[in-house]
Amino acid sequence: MKTIRLQAITFLMAIFFLSSCSCQPEDILKIAFKGMEKMVGDGFVPSDEIRALGDFQGTSVNLKRTNDESIIILKLENGDPKLLGDYPEVLARKCAEIYLRDFENSENYEKIVVQFIQTDPLNPDNFAMQEHEFQTKDFL
Repeated sequence: MKTIRLQAITFLMAIFFLSSCSCQPEDILKIAFKGMEKMVGDGFVPSDEIRALGDFQGTSVNLKRTNDESIIILKLENGDPKLLGDYPEVLARKCAEIYLRDFENSENYEKIVVQFIQTDPLNPDNFAMQEHEFQTKDFL
């Protein structure tokens, strides 16, 4: 626990010091994501391959552990409706497969939930979401 806390503090200090430099914001984000991957495991940040499958405008991951289960929640935002198609569960399965292949600590999780989120460009509070849940053991 102390190691994780120390890594988190180091990570936050690095971001603080980098924010005062004249770097491009994209460079700072890349460094921040690399630091996060060092703490959580390589492949934590969804790959460009996943983003391209649905032309997703945003991606994020949440790792959730309770006493009963451990879950990866992969959020894919504002994809192209034509690429989502009539069978979004097929695309969700492909995204789950790629993510689990790339994330080095995926075997530590029992489930992966893929969420497709579409937001209304005129009202971001208005959104639609589809969830697709898979057992990670089916992919490993």
